[in-house]
Amino acid sequence: MVTEFETKLLGLMMMVIMLGMGASLTWRDFLIAFRKPKGVLVGMLCQYGVMPFLGFSLAMLLGLPPAVTLGLILMACMPGGTTSNVFTYFSKGVLALSILMTSVSTLVALLMVPLLLEFYSSAAGLPSEFKIPAANVAQVLLVLLVPTLIGMVLRKANPNIGASLELVGSVMGVVVIAFLILTWVPRNHQLLADTVWPVYFAAIGLGLFGIALGYLLARLLRQDSNRSRTIGLETGIQNGPLAILIVTLSVGGAMQQEVLLVPVLYSVFIVISSCVVMLFFRRLADREALVRDQLKAGTLLTR
Repeated sequence: MVTEFETKLLGLMMMVIMLGMGASLTWRDFLIAFRKPKGVLVGMLCQYGVMPFLGFSLAMLLGLPPAVTLGLILMACMPGGTTSNVFTYFSKGVLALSILMTSVSTLVALLMVPLLLEFYSSAAGLPSEFKIPAANVAQVLLVLLVPTLIGMVLRKANPNIGASLELVGSVMGVVVIAFLILTWVPRNHQLLADTVWPVYFAAIGLGLFGIALGYLLARLLRQDSNRSRTIGLETGIQNGPLAILIVTLSVGGAMQQEVLLVPVLYSVFIVISSCVVMLFFRRLADREALVRDQLKAGTLLTR
């Protein structure tokens, strides 16, 4: 189980992350999104259409036990995390789109996450004792929206403070994962050793398949390759720390460990998976840039 101190510390870290995410936004960003909404709308379709269905499908195909199924479905219903912004930057993706998708998905989460969690938990046939009340999820999300709004206000009042908070929030996303690795993982090494391969497959596959499906759907909906890679990363990289916080605040006793398995494993392995994907996407971006430069050079020579 996660101790009371760790739960409070995780909650504080999440508030800092959300503060930083809010500081990365301006009201102008939302105006731009409303004027050219297609990229964000495709992202929301991937985030709240593809990912929850993927999590549900993996749970059913792998025959996971109820507590693990709950953790997987919860993880799949989460909004995007700030970690995706970091990987988008280093993969030479469209950072503005990534940040906007993270922010919009977090705002929409207040409505979508409780609804989707209830729908897919019922579809999976989970008994009442293996369900997280929608009110609990909505309450956590509502509380975390407050630092997001504060971050936006601070960004407008002082851009320098906003930029600093944005950096701290992004770094804190990685710190939370490191915190989990250094605290929860060693204390539960036997549990992890006894965990069967389908659970690891589900935790790792949720991120990798999510990135692939997000990319493919974006391409089918006529997004260019760079925006599609951005949407893919934003789709597959969920807010793992948020899922862990919801579990620790909503589930107690021995069941908490089982429900936490997928969110913790996902949070650990998504960093490794995303590093590999980032290097691949970065190489593709470099090739595309080279081709564009060659075409420009050829055009100039023919004039």
